[in-house]
Amino acid sequence: MENYIESYDPDCDQDPEAWGLINDDERIALVSDYHRQARIKLPNLKAHALFHVIVENQVAMGNKIPVCRTMVRLLAEGLDRHDAIHAIGSILSKFLFDHATRARPADDDPNLAYWADLENLSAESWRNSE
Repeated sequence: MENYIESYDPDCDQDPEAWGLINDDERIALVSDYHRQARIKLPNLKAHALFHVIVENQVAMGNKIPVCRTMVRLLAEGLDRHDAIHAIGSILSKFLFDHATRARPADDDPNLAYWADLENLSAESWRNSE
């Protein structure tokens, strides 16, 4: 297969078409392999890889949602791509926690809070949160 992804590097843009040709289990395995080979110690490799995959999936959606735009902005502000994935992942984890633990009106679109938090995310705010 011409566009098949054989390895993952969070500092390189993923080809959305090639990324879309593999399933999430394969994506998680590629991200996990990267972190193992880079000898990056993590408390939960699979959870960490899952967040990478979700962010990469959202970036691959392009301008349909603000994640790709946020990635571009964070890179322009000086984050490397791997840190930008972590910064976006931190907003994603907050969103998931809030969504799971807070009651919302039935007509409330939970994504609006996620999008707003992404729009407010900056390289500086990410660096200050570490």
